[in-house]
Amino acid sequence: MEFKVNSKELEKLLSKIIPAVPTRTPMPILENFLFEIKDGSLTVHATDLEISLKASLNIVAEENLKILLPAKLLYDVVRSLKETTIVFEILPNGKVNLTTDHGKYNLSYLDHEEFPEIPNFPDDSTDKEDLNELNMNGTDLRFAFEKTSFAMSKEEMRPAMMGTLFEFTEEGLRFVATDGHRLSNLLNKKINLGIEAQYVLPERAVTVLLKILDEKDVKVYLSKTHMSFKLNEFELISRLIKQKYPDYKSVIPLENEFTLKIETKELHDVIKRMMLFSTTNTRRVKFSISENNLEISAEDLDLGASGKENVNCEYSGDPIEIGFNSAYVNDVLSHLSSEKEIIFKLHSPTKAVVVLPTEENENYELMMLLMPVRLNN
Repeated sequence: MEFKVNSKELEKLLSKIIPAVPTRTPMPILENFLFEIKDGSLTVHATDLEISLKASLNIVAEENLKILLPAKLLYDVVRSLKETTIVFEILPNGKVNLTTDHGKYNLSYLDHEEFPEIPNFPDDSTDKEDLNELNMNGTDLRFAFEKTSFAMSKEEMRPAMMGTLFEFTEEGLRFVATDGHRLSNLLNKKINLGIEAQYVLPERAVTVLLKILDEKDVKVYLSKTHMSFKLNEFELISRLIKQKYPDYKSVIPLENEFTLKIETKELHDVIKRMMLFSTTNTRRVKFSISENNLEISAEDLDLGASGKENVNCEYSGDPIEIGFNSAYVNDVLSHLSSEKEIIFKLHSPTKAVVVLPTEENENYELMMLLMPVRLNN
């Protein structure tokens, strides 16, 4: 049999699917695209067993078909072509001819039977009681990931923290990420399903979604084991992290009575300069806070170099000296860069510090947390 497809349309489709193809895997079968033609629609699937991606486009084809094609080779060939029509001719000897106006390319295909089954949402086998669904604006979802995902853990010893928490509460949908050193917590007040539930989405799925989300609405399905994101003809399905997410609320201090109000950009600029002077292994930077003055200093004993700057601020509380990992402060400030001013809420040199935007937003609440590091006085 044969079918035709526009090269640029196919390239656009494959570019969305290729992120799910693993670069190194003990299962070579996963290095293929599953091409499925059914009732005039071409759907391409890819999976690394943690996330699965699929996308569809309409084509003219007289038969239904399922074959596996080498993902990287096919993608590279299609991507290298100028806009043209590609004719796929499927031969019974395990070969596929790709023909364009100026060339002919020959690939091998494999039988689809060994390819892992990709879950469908919703389908008849899904227990409706275990399935939740919501519509969410793609821009809102991207914003939530942008503000939180940087704090996900990279340590495999704590698998639950290697993802982003979706927590449905009476207040709305909360997104939380933490690695134990910093925490980001964003509440979207516009979404309320009337349930209380937690789902932990792996870092891999978050990273791919950040690349593809746009202003279009996303249909999200949530089961006990998987989460699905549907954007028009495109779908990402991810396994969920099964471990229970740590009780992040227990580390958010309630008694932080000292408040430091400061311009975000000015502080961020100083931190970036102090990072040049902080010791490579500790990356420590010291905040010496007194009335209306913040002194920020860093020292690299190995190089015999140090830096110190003073920044105007509004501060109410006892004078305090507190240390932070400058890279973590930089991360937090980078993700608050849209805020003109921020507030640090402090209690003591050993207690977690809460960082908040000064301006409230009617649609969301954002809170970040920084753990201090010990100062060697």
